[in-house]
Amino acid sequence: MSESKRARNRSTDCPHGRRVSRRRFLRGVTLLSATALGGSILLEACSPARATPTATPAPRDPTRAPPTPAPPEQSTAAPAAGVDTLWKAFHNRRSASGFATQALSMPTLLELLWAAWGINRPESGKRTAPSAVNSQEIDIYVLLAEGAYVYDARGNQLTPVLDQDLRARAATGLLRDAPVQLLFVADHARLRVGSQTQKDLYSAVHSGFIGQNVYLYCAAKGLATRFYASVDRAALKSSLNLREQQSIVFAQAVGHPRG
Repeated sequence: MSESKRARNRSTDCPHGRRVSRRRFLRGVTLLSATALGGSILLEACSPARATPTATPAPRDPTRAPPTPAPPEQSTAAPAAGVDTLWKAFHNRRSASGFATQALSMPTLLELLWAAWGINRPESGKRTAPSAVNSQEIDIYVLLAEGAYVYDARGNQLTPVLDQDLRARAATGLLRDAPVQLLFVADHARLRVGSQTQKDLYSAVHSGFIGQNVYLYCAAKGLATRFYASVDRAALKSSLNLREQQSIVFAQAVGHPRG
């Protein structure tokens, strides 16, 4: 081999025109490659983890019911006594189909009437049931064996109206056995809103609110009750000497459940 070829094997050109030996050149290339590999490994270690691709779920068979979800966790905390009583009242609320003839005690009757339509905010005179623009146009007439009374919410007492038993004119059938018949009477002179049709509507709603309070009280106390609409309105209006602007909206029988 000629001297010139051996020289070319031993050296090569560098970018700046200087000549270096092949051995030195190969050593530099090896070092550069190792440095690049180490850098790539370091970058891979510092880079955020890549999300592992998840398999696409198979389409659900439309002929099969979806899986039943797990039931929610139930609280083990005992409810407050008042809340517990309210839940029991909701659970036990129902319309009675029969009544025992046993009379209610006066304390029980007054407590029931307070729950139905009593004053629960003495500073404002507002009631246990709502009424449009606080009209409070409903009066509760209480028919007992000894006579007819109207509930006085301010004194939480009964005011005598008539010394006569009118219960048979209010109720029919099995409802006649109930010792207490409540009449929800609207005094439209106190309801200064809208037309007569609107007044009738409002009074019906207000009576429903009061009737539901009676239901919940009876359910909580183990009493029986039934809200009803079939009433001899003309005869009762005459007997109770109601004014022209007063009208009987609904009625409700209350008593002990039939055994």
